[in-house]
Amino acid sequence: MSQTIRFFLNGQKQEASVRPDTTVLDWLRSGPRLTGTKEGCAEGDCGACSVLIGDPRSTLQQARGEDDGDGEVHYQAANSCILAMGQIDGRALVTVEGLKSEHLHPVQAAMAENGSSQCGFCTPGIVISLAGLAARKSAAGAGLAARKSAAGAGLAAGKSAAEPEIAASGPATMAEVNDADIHDALAGNLCRCTGYRPIVEAARKAGITAIDGPHAAAFAKIEPRKTISASGSTFHQPQTLNDLLELRQEKPGAILLGGGTDLGVALADYHSDWDEVISLAHVRELRAIRETENHLSFGAAVTWEEILSSIADYYPSFATLIRRFGSTQIRSMGTIGGNIGTASPIGDGPPALIALGAEVELASSSGHRFMALEDFFLDYRKTELRNDEVIASVSIPKPIEGQEFRVYKISKRYDQDISTVCGAFSTIREEGQVRSARIAFGGMAATPQRAARAELALVGTNFDQNAIEACAAAITARFQPLSDWRGSAEYRLRVAANLAERFWRDVNGETVEVMAL
Repeated sequence: MSQTIRFFLNGQKQEASVRPDTTVLDWLRSGPRLTGTKEGCAEGDCGACSVLIGDPRSTLQQARGEDDGDGEVHYQAANSCILAMGQIDGRALVTVEGLKSEHLHPVQAAMAENGSSQCGFCTPGIVISLAGLAARKSAAGAGLAARKSAAGAGLAAGKSAAEPEIAASGPATMAEVNDADIHDALAGNLCRCTGYRPIVEAARKAGITAIDGPHAAAFAKIEPRKTISASGSTFHQPQTLNDLLELRQEKPGAILLGGGTDLGVALADYHSDWDEVISLAHVRELRAIRETENHLSFGAAVTWEEILSSIADYYPSFATLIRRFGSTQIRSMGTIGGNIGTASPIGDGPPALIALGAEVELASSSGHRFMALEDFFLDYRKTELRNDEVIASVSIPKPIEGQEFRVYKISKRYDQDISTVCGAFSTIREEGQVRSARIAFGGMAATPQRAARAELALVGTNFDQNAIEACAAAITARFQPLSDWRGSAEYRLRVAANLAERFWRDVNGETVEVMAL
């Protein structure tokens, strides 16, 4: 039995009869011949293949279970080279050809006017990323206006002025695009000839513009199918955790797909076919963000973009790390469960999460079990996850008084690069003394690991130079890293030990953050 994949392509309803593990890039170029979308790296790094993916609710609204009162379709950039066709079922897809209506999109017009493009190969992806930024800001402004309008209506009906505080905050204004937004939007796009100055100038000029496409209500006609099957590839899309666990038990050999930002690389390089896939993208429980008085809990299918929005006020250093290890295109698809489940020794998420005291929830038809995240990793690419289990959620405590947290990523390139070493530090001090400490590293062993003796070297001290030197010595004694092209074992040990001093200086007010030039 074969089912079509239903979605909106550049505003028009589309049904594609194709293997669901076909990459969106391959389909675009070989099917409808929309060749403005380019193939550059085929790894999700260069952004030449960027497209916009639209949903009737923002990803954060989905994760928080909120209704979208503004009727906007929310768009985010994604890398089509590592995105499977099954992943766009029930969504909107916009390519560079679809940005133009009667006139060029403002980003297209601005880039054409100021000579932001030379060879033109990278330009479509850059335009898409900036158009996605403009659309997100437009949707944010529309949402703000809708909330203020609703608040005003409540006041007119005689409700308390304190009920929504937004009612008294003045007229609605559109969110503005600043240079930090522009640089973040472009971090996943390589320009191979022009340089970024005229591109940034064009982005400033273009401002904020919504995408011309289907209204949110239209998505009811293309709701995701539970199963898509074509040409030997089957794509399951369970909606609830119970449905997922039943499938997991029935099909233990099926690929569990979060966002595909890791698994999709092999797919793009034609190293693998996905004959049976279980997608986690529509499982309500795995898409949830829950906040209590003392904890934040993220479902395994929550994306890094959603986590970034939720965590920035609590742990700014973690937010900086998230922006660095994933571009907008990667953050909009990659999930926290996938980052943990792949069990890479150089994954950037686990060291930070371990230092924060994260707990992982594993679920199966037999029940749920919980464990400290550091205990989840057994050996290189081996974890506690059983064949009938899935990662259900990851929880971290909120910061408390006296807590300091920093995470540092050392890599050859500031943005979108694999870590040589990633070190995370968390201390809690009372009256100047360190009451507890948690230190974790990636890139130093076969798994992300804590440095227990380094932690003990800090506990009970006044957090002074002597304590930091003892901590650094314990880090050096704790690990025996490998040498590879990213760095020698000696270099890694030196860097890891130096990060302890960097943490100390950082906490004591010395600016030591290395920023992109």
